Amino acid sequence: QVQLVESGGGLVQPGGSLRLSCAASGSIFRPNAMGWYRQAPGKERELVARAISGSNTNYADSVKGRFTISRDNAKNTVYLQMNSLKPEDTAVYYCNAWILRYGGSSYTDYWGQGTQVTVSS
Repeated sequence: QVQLVESGGGLVQPGGSLRLSCAASGSIFRPNAMGWYRQAPGKERELVARAISGSNTNYADSVKGRFTISRDNAKNTVYLQMNSLKPEDTAVYYCNAWILRYGGSSYTDYWGQGTQVTVSS
């Protein structure tokens, strides 16, 4: 089995910063893409940022220049540094990872439980 555990959410004022972490654990042979999605009330879940490898990353247009995704492959951990936060960034943030398990024949999509980020004065 594989688990994704997120941390780092919370309440922050507009213009502030937060850093989210997501650690994958369990029967992991090789992770592929790791990233972050978010879902605001009444809206669909959307991609925030994704890292295929250290240099191969992509971002939602709404967060480009403000958010930075990074990975520590030795720890199977992905981070999201969020700067210049805006009220519209308020959402539940979900970690996502495509992982090949030991003994597996294909990559499987895993999700974390979600962490709340609230940007408000």
